[in-house]
Amino acid sequence: MGEKKKKEASTKLWKKVLIVGACVLFVVLMIVSGMGSGWLSIFTVVKPGDTVVIDYTLFNAGGTPILTTDQQLYIKGASTSRGLLFSKQVTITANQSLTRSLYPVQIYTTDSGWGRQFAIFSPEYNAISSGIVGMKLNEQKRISIPSADSMTQTWSTDQLMLNKVNISDINIGDVLAMGVSDNPEAEVSNTSSVTYVRTGEITQKTQSGVVVDFGYPYADVRVVSINNR
Repeated sequence: MGEKKKKEASTKLWKKVLIVGACVLFVVLMIVSGMGSGWLSIFTVVKPGDTVVIDYTLFNAGGTPILTTDQQLYIKGASTSRGLLFSKQVTITANQSLTRSLYPVQIYTTDSGWGRQFAIFSPEYNAISSGIVGMKLNEQKRISIPSADSMTQTWSTDQLMLNKVNISDINIGDVLAMGVSDNPEAEVSNTSSVTYVRTGEITQKTQSGVVVDFGYPYADVRVVSINNR
């Protein structure tokens, strides 16, 4: 009789466990159902061709943030970081190279609000576009821009004057905001063209002009949303 009672007690215990487990599973399924299909996005990764919205911060060679979508960073750094600009989030196609020389993004300035655009050069765009592949929603990543070392330009005194900059007013180490175009011929001939803001650091200076480093060697990126193609 003792053995039989033990078996009956064991059977009752397992039945209780199964009932509790079924109840818990039911509750979980109800919660998941209430969440809709959105919860599945946490398992989604960026694939080539996806349309991705990102937050980002571009840094110069000295590690100083130059352009950011992070409002707290902008507020904190605007008073200390030379030339820090605030940008809107960017929508980018994953692993798709840019077909033009630059990608304009909206920026905020005190004199024109959101009326100006900043020039992200194609090597920067391409590095970010390929670098976000495999990232998950809300994941953050630092993406290197290998071609940053080659992004130096020589600006003559005449070119500086076109941007209303007097060479006598600038020195090595200064951050220079320039107007750049995706149509270099228009810049040279001083004909009408759309210009975009670009900032760089003066690394050399002579009587005839300056060398400006426009390269940004890395960007911190966070995936805000993923729209599968």
